[in-house]
Amino acid sequence: MVGKRGRVIGRIGPGIVGEVMLPVRGATEAFYAYSATDEVIEVGTQVVVVDFDPPRTVYVARAI
Repeated sequence: MVGKRGRVIGRIGPGIVGEVMLPVRGATEAFYAYSATDEVIEVGTQVVVVDFDPPRTVYVARAI
């Protein structure tokens, strides 16, 4: 999961769980997401996974 790129579908902020869509197993699936950098990440922003907490939680940062 680390390194995968996805898109925010539920606003992410410090202490606020959001949601992202990530490509997994040939499809796109939703995962709970936290900001890895304590910044607000708005809906539609492209992100990259920096950490993964199974089964469905990821920590993300803005993709460059």
